[in-house]
Amino acid sequence: MKKIYFLAACCLAMCLSACSGDKGSENGHEWVDLGLPSGTKWATCNIGATKPEEFGNYYAWGEVTPKDFYNWSAYKYGSNNDQLTRYNTNTLYGRNGFADGKTVLELEDDAAHFNWGGKWRMPTQDQQYELYEQCYWVWTESYDGSGVKGYIVYKAKAEADKGVTVFKDIPPLSSYSLSDAHIFLPAAGYRRDGDLYAGSLGFYWSSSLDTDFCPGDAWSVIFDSGFDSYGVSFGDDGGSGRCYGQPVRAVIPGE
Repeated sequence: MKKIYFLAACCLAMCLSACSGDKGSENGHEWVDLGLPSGTKWATCNIGATKPEEFGNYYAWGEVTPKDFYNWSAYKYGSNNDQLTRYNTNTLYGRNGFADGKTVLELEDDAAHFNWGGKWRMPTQDQQYELYEQCYWVWTESYDGSGVKGYIVYKAKAEADKGVTVFKDIPPLSSYSLSDAHIFLPAAGYRRDGDLYAGSLGFYWSSSLDTDFCPGDAWSVIFDSGFDSYGVSFGDDGGSGRCYGQPVRAVIPGE
């Protein structure tokens, strides 16, 4: 009889292990494996949050601590978008012609690594774009009954589901539920000066400088409430001003 109980316990343990194979933790913070080709794993919460639906902290790009005001006068690496003192590829935008050619945040300026340590990093623009291209995005007006709006980003179950964005008032495929591997990106918006603009907009920093338009900007994944075809964007008309506060969703790069 003891052998039977032992075998049953072993079978249950293996089953639970298999079911939780798409989840894990690093340095005390949980991640989800969404089956991305790069092997990148995404955190379940924003930096500064303890639940997926919490907004967490806001950071200016290249800064690692939150603050009360977000504008150029309070920014660490320049007093204006043409007075940059770090992370600049164009002398026209640097203070006294400064340019260091850096296009990706170093670890000391990476809010994810600074606050969570270990293998955690802010995602690059390419990693954010991979998340969009390879997953199934569903807008929700209330994540898991919390009343918080945002996008549920599911591990795609079929090739046809990859890169699909389901807008507000459009039903998602019935084969997806919160029991499936996913992350939730709340519509945490952004902070400018002392104000918070949140509830229907989402802005999430990458670690990548905007080298296409203006190095006073950096790339973000951006989304709205899904009322129209705007959906999810990556700053097609330019990046986001580096001095403004945005949430950070951390990643663990693939091996």
